[in-house]
Amino acid sequence: MSYKERFIEIYNTYIKRDGADKLLEYLTSKNCDFFDAPASTRFHGSYKGGLCEHSLNVYDCLKSYLESDRAKNTYNLDYSDETIAIVALLHDLCKINVYKPSSRNVKGDDGKWTKVDTFEFNDTLPYGHGEKSVYIITGFMRLSREEAFAIRYHMGFSGEENKISIGNALEMFPLALSTNIADMEATFYLEDR
Repeated sequence: MSYKERFIEIYNTYIKRDGADKLLEYLTSKNCDFFDAPASTRFHGSYKGGLCEHSLNVYDCLKSYLESDRAKNTYNLDYSDETIAIVALLHDLCKINVYKPSSRNVKGDDGKWTKVDTFEFNDTLPYGHGEKSVYIITGFMRLSREEAFAIRYHMGFSGEENKISIGNALEMFPLALSTNIADMEATFYLEDR
């Protein structure tokens, strides 16, 4: 099964709220590059299809974390399959249609320059990272407050924002911290860098 097929299967199995069908219709349309886009320009998932693969990796990591004895019994974390799918699969919609194929020259060990394929970042809707994903999603369907905060703050402390606000959000909304953990695990342990 391809990453796209798996994404659609999970999406259709768990995400049932009003507007979900329209969001998936958009994600699979010719106006959206979600299934072909990289996850970054040069770091994790910096290849065609990397964004979809990353979203699935975050889904697997988040499910695994939330199913752990510690998360369930010590922290009393309990979220629906729909919430887990929404937060993990859709947390990086901000990366839709922002990476453009390009190339750059790289000096090899032999001292010779070689042209390599890469991506350039060109964001025509610079609304931030997590907040842009929330904005896109809510154009199609409603999010709970905790889902919105989980998506908004899935980057944790890796941004250039007010650290106090981030800490408060992660403390107030445990799903945000859980999503950050899953995103970091997928990025640093599962994906090509």
